[in-house]
Amino acid sequence: MKNPITNTSRGAGRVAAIVLFLSSAAVAQTPPTPPVAPKPAAPVAPKPVTPPVAPKSAPPPAAPVEPPSTVGAHYVEPSAETAIAPGDKISHLFARNGSAPYVLQKLTKRSYWVQSHNYQALFYVGDKGVLLLDAPEGTGEAVLKAIAEVTKLPVTALVYSHNHADHIADARVVVDAAATTKTKLRIIASKATADKMVFLKSNHPKPTETVAWPRGSFKFEGLTVELHGFVHAAHADDHGIWLLRGEKIAHLPDLVNPDQPPFWGWAVAESFVYYPTDLEELGKLDWDYLSSGHGNIGAKADIEFYRTFIADTKAAVGKALSEVKFGDGVDMSKVNSHTVFLTTFMTNVSRKATDTMRAKYGKLYGFEESMPRNAELVALAMFSYR
Repeated sequence: MKNPITNTSRGAGRVAAIVLFLSSAAVAQTPPTPPVAPKPAAPVAPKPVTPPVAPKSAPPPAAPVEPPSTVGAHYVEPSAETAIAPGDKISHLFARNGSAPYVLQKLTKRSYWVQSHNYQALFYVGDKGVLLLDAPEGTGEAVLKAIAEVTKLPVTALVYSHNHADHIADARVVVDAAATTKTKLRIIASKATADKMVFLKSNHPKPTETVAWPRGSFKFEGLTVELHGFVHAAHADDHGIWLLRGEKIAHLPDLVNPDQPPFWGWAVAESFVYYPTDLEELGKLDWDYLSSGHGNIGAKADIEFYRTFIADTKAAVGKALSEVKFGDGVDMSKVNSHTVFLTTFMTNVSRKATDTMRAKYGKLYGFEESMPRNAELVALAMFSYR
């Protein structure tokens, strides 16, 4: 006898299999649903492009504040047509030197002052030619252009103020210009300068004539030019004053820088010892204008300022010498020679004197760069000649 339960399970299995078969067949026979094409996206309007914002340009740097005048000067614009009054100064002179090839100023009916790159020359226009005093290095072409601005006459005489290359090195430019126009050129120097050029085997154009040292003179057309050489010179042993007698103009590079404190080391003096006496000799002569090689156009007020500056410097240095001890700042465990003692002492004295001078003179032209060396030379002189 068959088991009813077993028979039922087997029947149910067959039914399930048939149902599964029929379902699969039905699914296989149902056609696939075609894919729905995507709807095209609606066009999106482009966003407006914001132009890039240009970066704000930085404001131009403020121009440095011009140092105050040492003599309370009245400043004027430079002019090749109008003579400057004695004592007046050229305005914004440092800035003009950086922005123009030269600065030209009329002094008298026939005399002109010209500065190029902070170096000065002086020229006098005669009836037949031009007398030029100095041809500073790197300025020759500019100086000749300045001369051509006021006259068509050629340079027929050139004076060497002293034998320092920075004041006469462009003599070759003047010589070449004379050769081009077939102009006979006189080159004039003191006997001291001519001798020194020989001693040093100088390659600058040789003087064609010399003036007696320390006192002498020469003529240029109707003008008398006197030489007042310093018997004891601070700057160089051939240093002296060239005085244009009728014009009342003194030409003396490298002693006084008008409207400025003394330049580094008292205008690069070889010694301070004779500097005050040289200044007094300059002050005693009869002149209205000083052509000084550097600085502004000079006047007697500049001499007075220098007298006061020298007195104050001596006082400041004397005080420093009394307070600074020889050997201060030297660590004996770190040195192996005595050389450091003097150099350290002079540096300490110079720094202390500069600090003292700063309260009165610190805002003046070039004080921070020049004063330490100025104080050091005074200290060396005072220390040596106690």
